[in-house]
Amino acid sequence: MNRMQANLVLLLAAAIWGGGFVAQATAMETLGPFWFIGLRFAIATLCVLPFAINEGRRASQPLSERHVKGFLMIGLALFLGAATQQVGLRYTTVTNSSFLTGLYVVFVPAISVIFLRKAPHWIIWPAALMSLAGIFLLSGGALDRLTIGDGLTIICAFFWAIQLTLVGLFVGDSGRPLLLSTVQFAVCAIGGMLVGAATEHLTLDAISGALTEILYVGIFSSGFAFVLQVIGQRYTTAPQAAIFLSAEALFGGLFGALLLNETLTTAGYVGCGIIFVAMIMVETVPELLKRKSISAR
Repeated sequence: MNRMQANLVLLLAAAIWGGGFVAQATAMETLGPFWFIGLRFAIATLCVLPFAINEGRRASQPLSERHVKGFLMIGLALFLGAATQQVGLRYTTVTNSSFLTGLYVVFVPAISVIFLRKAPHWIIWPAALMSLAGIFLLSGGALDRLTIGDGLTIICAFFWAIQLTLVGLFVGDSGRPLLLSTVQFAVCAIGGMLVGAATEHLTLDAISGALTEILYVGIFSSGFAFVLQVIGQRYTTAPQAAIFLSAEALFGGLFGALLLNETLTTAGYVGCGIIFVAMIMVETVPELLKRKSISAR
């Protein structure tokens, strides 16, 4: 898989996440946030586990202790990101949440520079800022007064950035993207159910009322889309992945307009255009500069 194909895989993951945002919000009408997290990731674990077992049978070498610890850390980052986002949705608007979650497009390259001492290609910085501006316009071009939910969503964006960065570090040299996905899902499922059992009341009626949302988010937004993310990141960098995954807000707005008859404002369409241009820049500018450098030799 080349880099362009990998980025298209990440774009597909963003489209699936965009379609699942409404399900995350409506599920909490009957189900607590942590039980929702636990159940969705339990389904995701069961969906991916057979493929991970088959991947292990074909693996040429066993996993190292470093990889196992890395997979567990990725799962913890994913759980903390999912938890802060899901709880935050109780106390903030969808507009604020969709914008603030997109802050990871700036956090990822910052983490690469500060903690990994690895500077991304210079085009990442303007593209990240353009994506952030596009998400802001797509969310309506305005933020309500910040609440505790907004603070939780900003923390969520930071954990998403950590998860993206760690996936980039471990998925390539481990050669086990499906096992990585299974481990991170299992960590989220266990964490969600433990916290849910301690803090939330669960009934069969609550599960039945949110079953459609649980299945969609569990199978597609969790099981399928996160696997696509992990596979795509084997062939591209974490900062580039963040740009393409930020299209989640773009697809969320488009699906809202198509499926829920929500109106996309003029600013929203401009935001979509800006995000699209940012993705094109990330994909084409490094390649064009590389070709120009080769031809100049």
